[in-house]
Amino acid sequence: MPEVPVAFEIVSLAVIVLILIGDIVLAYRRPHVPSTRESTLWVVFYVVLALVFAGVLLVVDGPTHATEFVAGWLTEYSLSIDNLFVFIVIMTGFAVPKKRQQEVLMIGIILALIFRGIFILIGAQLIENFSWIFYIFGAFLIYTAITQAFGGDHGDQTDTALIRFAKRHLSVTDEYDGGKLRTTVNGKRMFTPILIVLIAIGATDVLFALDSIPAIFGITDSPFIVYTANISALMGLRQLYFLLGDLVERLKYLKYGIAFILAFIGVKLILHALHENELPFLNGGEHITAVPEIGTVLSLVVIVVSMAVATIASLVSIKRDPNASLADLKPSHVEAERNRQAEEEERAQHHD
Repeated sequence: MPEVPVAFEIVSLAVIVLILIGDIVLAYRRPHVPSTRESTLWVVFYVVLALVFAGVLLVVDGPTHATEFVAGWLTEYSLSIDNLFVFIVIMTGFAVPKKRQQEVLMIGIILALIFRGIFILIGAQLIENFSWIFYIFGAFLIYTAITQAFGGDHGDQTDTALIRFAKRHLSVTDEYDGGKLRTTVNGKRMFTPILIVLIAIGATDVLFALDSIPAIFGITDSPFIVYTANISALMGLRQLYFLLGDLVERLKYLKYGIAFILAFIGVKLILHALHENELPFLNGGEHITAVPEIGTVLSLVVIVVSMAVATIASLVSIKRDPNASLADLKPSHVEAERNRQAEEEERAQHHD
């Protein structure tokens, strides 16, 4: 398959970096809780931006890479929504002030881009040198899909071994000091809880990168398409967080849609590995051409239908039981959210 023109890759990455810098500047110069209208406009902007990029890619390079980008972008977008659920759990569990959540999310997204960039480089090298790695990627995605569908929730992300280690070995205050990472308490320099939140989000980013990178390499083997699809999926994640709010927690069938997509791509990877087989103990090290290969267009259809069915089923469930908003949250998270709201109300009354 021909590669994407180098000039197009350079220009595209330069434009993406400029947009990211602009987004970072806005997040830090105007710390606030965005309205539903503002969040919606930003989410629509990033979705349109991804579709425009796909259109330009279609004109410049033809339909193959453009279709791969759309399929990869939708896959990463669906996995990012799952990532978003964990961000909500972390923000609630650590009672991060609403006004500062934009900044924390922005750092989390930057960390995700860095980690995924590293994993993409590693994955590309593994694929180039070891074609049998597709067997491992496929098996891992199928295992992840089973865990996603039947393994319960994501666990308490505020009480992991890494978080406990950080709290034991770092001087951390109990109170936030605006958006500061460090503050002074009784003459002593200490970290604020924002550091612990960033550690939790960074660890989550690593775990989700382990899922998402093999998944998108099941759609395309172009590192450029893989990375641009990841960036496009992550760029609007901050605004999507404020737009969806607790609705993400109520989309209870979403995890099954994501699990089906992961399992489907896992099977696709294993079929591809069989088709390109070089393992000496399988078919004498020869390619197994009799097995079918799943095309990108079919993958795109499966991804869209899976997410649509899962979302519609969840919305129908919400309509039937509109009061089940926080019922599925762990008590610790609900309690933390109520405490945070109570503290904000108390501070507001004191200020008045």
